Amino acid sequence: MADRVEILENARLVLADRVVDGWLAIVDGRIAEHGAGRAPERGRDLRGDHLVPGLVELHTDHLESHYAPRPGVRWHPLGAVLAYDAQIAASGITTVFDSLRAGTDPDGSGLGSELDALAQAIADARAADLFRAEHRTHLRCEIPSADVIDTVRAFVRRHPVGLISLMDHTPGQRQFRDMAKYYQYAGRGGRPIEAIRAGTERKIRDGAALNARNRPILVALAREQGIPLASHDDTTLADVAQSRAEAVALAEFPTTREAAEASHAAGITVMMGAPNLIRGGSHSGNVAAHALAEAGLLSILSSDYVPASLLMAAFQLPERVPGIDLAAAIATVTANPARATSLDDRGRIAPGLRADLVRVRTAQGVPVVREVWRAGARVV
Repeated sequence: MADRVEILENARLVLADRVVDGWLAIVDGRIAEHGAGRAPERGRDLRGDHLVPGLVELHTDHLESHYAPRPGVRWHPLGAVLAYDAQIAASGITTVFDSLRAGTDPDGSGLGSELDALAQAIADARAADLFRAEHRTHLRCEIPSADVIDTVRAFVRRHPVGLISLMDHTPGQRQFRDMAKYYQYAGRGGRPIEAIRAGTERKIRDGAALNARNRPILVALAREQGIPLASHDDTTLADVAQSRAEAVALAEFPTTREAAEASHAAGITVMMGAPNLIRGGSHSGNVAAHALAEAGLLSILSSDYVPASLLMAAFQLPERVPGIDLAAAIATVTANPARATSLDDRGRIAPGLRADLVRVRTAQGVPVVREVWRAGARVV
């Protein structure tokens, strides 16, 4: 069988350390070679658009909003998964860690027993080759939850997990140490203040005991299964010290510069939200992503709750932080998250790596995805 060959020419290639005007050849789903100037033979003319590696997304909450688009409403699981996948791919993301929440909140939020139905829909879509992007699982474990341990144990018996995050959203600490911000967040959707206050009292009352019981069990389970760990919303030096003792690999959205500096010094990779960078600050009043980037502490960006923010933030980063060029900015959404999760076959434009690629054109300062290839096959 003849090799499948495609040449992309007249492109601005965003390489690991520079941007060059040139061309790229794909053979059987992998990058065969690339070069500056004119291509050795004619291919697809990208008309001067940027060509960047496919984006690697480690933390997106967006799948649950497709499955549960309104309070009390549940969409068809497979339909929700495929609609989400289409949006992910159209945002230039070729590898996504689907963030699925394990553990029921005291106020009843969370997927509960529906977690398995959604995970099974992902497995079914993968088995039927319906996905545009490659999907992996990021299990977001809500530590102060009565059912989180049973839920996680059952889940890992049935489904592969690529990342586990340790999350504690107890009001008065971490992300919600500012109680005014917490009540503002909890009140979205028009929930009665009486119900919010009652739920808040339960969370504060039970949170410490549940955390003390559940966190070491989850850490041990991840270690047994060989699953990398992330710690969510570390705020104090004590939080980081605990993460370091637990061999956490990824600091998700540290809420203070102090925590980010300590994580970085401990060799824990720091990830911040792309919406935080675009908006100029955290919606919870925590440390700004651009401040950490200016200090050399930011390694990875995550789209969090807006998939399209990932590419936009990467292109805006050099404008926000002049010491960061486009190649380094693109690495925060490609090479760096790939490296953090040991995906060594993607994340850069280099011979031998998977041809996960995104053609990007800018319009009024906004990066627009024009085409996407995953393993050499065009998916957008």
